[in-house]
Amino acid sequence: MREPGGTNELERRSTLEGHRYRHGAMRMRRVKANRIGSGRNTAPAGGSRPAAAALLAAHLAVTKGLALAATVAAALAVLATARPAWAELDVPFPTAAARLVAAPRERIFDGTVEAVNRATVSAQTSGRVAEILYDVNDFVEAGAVIMRFTSVEQQAALRQARAALEEAEARFEEAEQEYRRVESMYRNETVARARFEQAQANRDAAAARLESARSAVTAAEEQLAYTEVRAPYAGIVSARHVEVGEMVSPGQPLMSGLSLESLRVNVDVPQSMFEPIRKIGRAYVYAGDDRIGAESLTFFPVADPSTNTFRVRVNLPESAAQLFPGMLVKVGFVVGETRRLLVPHDAIVRRSELTAVYVVGEDRVMLRQVRIGRRYGEDVEVLAGLDPSEEVALDPVAAGIYVKARQGDAAERRAP
Repeated sequence: MREPGGTNELERRSTLEGHRYRHGAMRMRRVKANRIGSGRNTAPAGGSRPAAAALLAAHLAVTKGLALAATVAAALAVLATARPAWAELDVPFPTAAARLVAAPRERIFDGTVEAVNRATVSAQTSGRVAEILYDVNDFVEAGAVIMRFTSVEQQAALRQARAALEEAEARFEEAEQEYRRVESMYRNETVARARFEQAQANRDAAAARLESARSAVTAAEEQLAYTEVRAPYAGIVSARHVEVGEMVSPGQPLMSGLSLESLRVNVDVPQSMFEPIRKIGRAYVYAGDDRIGAESLTFFPVADPSTNTFRVRVNLPESAAQLFPGMLVKVGFVVGETRRLLVPHDAIVRRSELTAVYVVGEDRVMLRQVRIGRRYGEDVEVLAGLDPSEEVALDPVAAGIYVKARQGDAAERRAP
């Protein structure tokens, strides 16, 4: 027999169970939303919601009655066919995932750039400065004339040497003919041996004077050539030490220059890092956004007793970057392996002092501040603010327009 008020009791229990279920469903949705926001939740496998609905309906059919079981089963069926909150957001701009890549672990030190070819040209003859063809910061081709001296004395010395050479040639020709005549008579035994030896000695002496005269002409020509100072190699003038009209003498500095084609960086490293750096032997020079790999490293075997550091010379490839001698640069020596989180450089947004990226989440696009490191080609290292595999917008302008449009739509829906 049914007890009085049994129908009202069943309805009361059904209402109570419905309130409990709705409260539990709301708690589950909040937990799932928190998990989705932290990246710890993934979409459930296909068919999990219908299976859960079937199990819950069967349990309620046994314990609470068929009416409540049917109601709950219908509600869960509707939820199972609805679009899940974690489904991918369809955005009208390209995206890319932040990725972890293996990279060398580096220790960064300061270094100073210097030119491999640098020199100061000095005078090799005496004279007065007549013309200066290049000045500081001018580029000079190899072998180009950079300065001229007055050459009156040098030209006179060259003419004198050439006249002496002509005389020596004539004396040698005379001595040669005399030697041939005496030699012929000596063979016929018409002259004494002493006369033959004297002619032979005169010829040899004339030949020596001829060689001396030729050397004097060569020296005079060289002294005349020294009145035109030429660049030993292609480079840039870094300093000029004389003015037009000054008197110069051999050994006096005239002009300093250097070549920008071959550069190197000097770095002082602590003695604790000297052995790991020498063992691997790899380094990179950072100049702005450029990352230049070193061709080779030169290690100085003696430490500085005042600082207890070792000098390491980083040899750079030719025409590696817009570096100049005396610049202070960062040098990264490879000491091991690590992993870096990289995103495309086009995804970075810079607004005043803010550096951020547009992160494409499961249900929205948000601007998130990040801390970035160095640039590696087309990618930038992210030090903080982003997790691996998170999607970022490659077109920040389009992403910003999309976010503004979504905010406008949401405001219109909230309006009465």
